[in-house]
Amino acid sequence: MTILANTIAEVASTKRPDINKNTVIETNRLCREFGQGDTLVKALTDANITIERGEFTAIIGPSGSGKSTLLQLIGGLDTASSGDVFLDNKNISHMTGTELSDFRRDHIGFIFQAYNLIPVLSARENIEYIMLLQGISAAERKSRVDKLMHAVGLEGLGDRRPAELSGGQQQRVAVARAMVSKPSIILADEPTANLDSKTGADLLDMMKDLNEQQNMTFVFSTHDPKIMERARRIIRLVDGCVVDDERRG
Repeated sequence: MTILANTIAEVASTKRPDINKNTVIETNRLCREFGQGDTLVKALTDANITIERGEFTAIIGPSGSGKSTLLQLIGGLDTASSGDVFLDNKNISHMTGTELSDFRRDHIGFIFQAYNLIPVLSARENIEYIMLLQGISAAERKSRVDKLMHAVGLEGLGDRRPAELSGGQQQRVAVARAMVSKPSIILADEPTANLDSKTGADLLDMMKDLNEQQNMTFVFSTHDPKIMERARRIIRLVDGCVVDDERRG
């Protein structure tokens, strides 16, 4: 391994001795820019946030404020122009390739607006898939899937493919899939955008219950007032800058 590769690996795996053990995510002067010169767009500027275990947080702001960009950087789906992201006390900003993919798989659950289920797999198989990648035994996979399908109200629907499920049911599969690997944090990008009001509210109540009962950490990027009403913390972005950070209760 080259000296440069060694240095990158050491930085990526370095733990921060000063960080609170309950901290799941910390960003340090996080910036994301697109383009250059006259076309330069500053999507995110010097974002400093800390997310602790068990929080139920909404990142809000007008369109173009940097909500989704921040969520993607936190989740390792995009690369910062500068600054750092620490997940479970490890710097993911300098991870590359397989290392980042494996770390993301084992530590982060994602819930997307478009569900992103695999159409040829059943609901059960969609939920189970990530555990296959992790090499978890068949018995443990079955146990976890059974418990989660009960928890999210999908009992009896395990053999149905996504096209045979309603939008709300598909999103419940997505929630179960995000949770099944027992990640450190669950990131949800506009998870209710394609759902009717009642279905969206029911889904949020379910996630809120899971947050409170199992201390699961949720961070949402959203315009939805229903999520804001339930969040215990609101982080507001304007023009790529964090302008307010309100904790409730």
